Amino acid sequence: MRVVPALSTPRLDLIPASPGLLRDLLESSRALTDHLGVQVPASWPPEHLDDAALRFVLDRIEEDPARGEWWLYFVVGKVGRAAGVVVGTAGYKGPVDEEGTVEIGYSIVSEHRRLGFASEAVRILLDHAFRSPGVRRVIAESLPELTPSIGVLRKCGFRPGGEGSEPGVVRYELTRTIFEG
Repeated sequence: MRVVPALSTPRLDLIPASPGLLRDLLESSRALTDHLGVQVPASWPPEHLDDAALRFVLDRIEEDPARGEWWLYFVVGKVGRAAGVVVGTAGYKGPVDEEGTVEIGYSIVSEHRRLGFASEAVRILLDHAFRSPGVRRVIAESLPELTPSIGVLRKCGFRPGGEGSEPGVVRYELTRTIFEG
């Protein structure tokens, strides 16, 4: 199986989800400490990271291990004196499609919000995505009332991209041309 490398900045590491970690995490949140050697905050897990989401990602990675880089990453931050605290998740919602589009998502646990972790994680994902020559556009969706999340997208260069995939959801997009401009 191909090993997916971590994506890093001086302040953050995005550690890719592996099948072993996901299987163990379905059993216990202790798996993050055991596999990654990180501290896990009391508010873990972030919103939208439930067993169904973990199983979905596990199934996709097992179906096509060569595309493991296009799924879930654990966002590990350097917080205060602690060098490794899992502050959330970020990643892609699957490999690039035939039109050159890939979708991102992210969620930071409550006690580590408004510290720039989401913006930094999104920038790492954008850099990684646009290094792939097939990616022409990155999209993200949000509910209109999630103004902090929309603020992250705007700060990272996203622009409104119309209606989302479900009623009441809005889409934001960033094209390669704008990203590289």
